Amino acid sequence: MTLLVTELYPYQQNEVVNLPLYSCAVAAGFPSPADDWLEQTLDLNDLLVKNPPATFLLRVSGDSMKDAGIIDGAILVVDRSITPKSGMVVVASVDNDLTVKVYTQMLDRAVLRAANKDYKDIPITETTTVWGVVRGAVTML
Repeated sequence: MTLLVTELYPYQQNEVVNLPLYSCAVAAGFPSPADDWLEQTLDLNDLLVKNPPATFLLRVSGDSMKDAGIIDGAILVVDRSITPKSGMVVVASVDNDLTVKVYTQMLDRAVLRAANKDYKDIPITETTTVWGVVRGAVTML
């Protein structure tokens, strides 16, 4: 599945695109000297898509997950074949509206928790369906 790559670049949908992956890490603190050694090539599908028939993409709208690094306009890679566990980011249908939240299992109940203190927990009820687990988010700056 190359829809993720197609969304980012104007390639044909079924074309495999291997991008270079360098062996050096980029410093998020103090800069380090560049290491010009190419480690391998990497297809983003190999990194993000483990079960293509169960994987789909969604674009985020809103800021309820900003503290988890999921910002407005990000593209989510969602896998429906993964069983959600407490602490996983999920896409769920709540009263027929889709939302992305952290699945949180408590002793007596489960809730969907935002990663933004301005939002309240959403109790999981009989009208809530967890659609899938978010495997990754792609943000274009």
